[in-house]
Amino acid sequence: MKKRNIILGVTASIAIYKACELVRRLKTEGFSVRVVMTKEAQELIRPIVFESLSKERVYLNLFNRGGEWEIEHIGLAESADLVLIAPATANIIAKIASGIADDLLTCVVCATKAPVLIAPAMNENMFKNKITQENIRKLKSLGYRFIGPIKGRLACERLGIGHLAKIEDIIKEVKRVL
Repeated sequence: MKKRNIILGVTASIAIYKACELVRRLKTEGFSVRVVMTKEAQELIRPIVFESLSKERVYLNLFNRGGEWEIEHIGLAESADLVLIAPATANIIAKIASGIADDLLTCVVCATKAPVLIAPAMNENMFKNKITQENIRKLKSLGYRFIGPIKGRLACERLGIGHLAKIEDIIKEVKRVL
């Protein structure tokens, strides 16, 4: 059986530390995982952490000129069996819903024919915001898939909806989609 390729988009939510466990678990399940980090995500965690866990290069920006010539966002988009964004901020959801492709992750999403699974993680007020909810409805109507968020302890110390879905539930949904 062919190894399934997952492009994991990581954005600047405090739940980013859970993306580390997600990479580890996906690898244990036999998936190939390549991580694309937003610029803002790099402020919260260093790319070397994801490189160590995935055993793959981490992709950071549109204009990274390594030793080989490749249009990275197209190569990544075409290699994907699934694009998983976890954690997904309100910002990345809004950009995708608006068709904005101004960074590597949004360009990959725009260029892929693979299913896209989004796992939001943000403050409850941000998640319940009417614009965020409209963006989620729009993306769902276009075939994008969502998992979570769930109720849990948020970065602001309050209990509320906006907590990243459980890792095991994300893994189950990845398997279901693939």
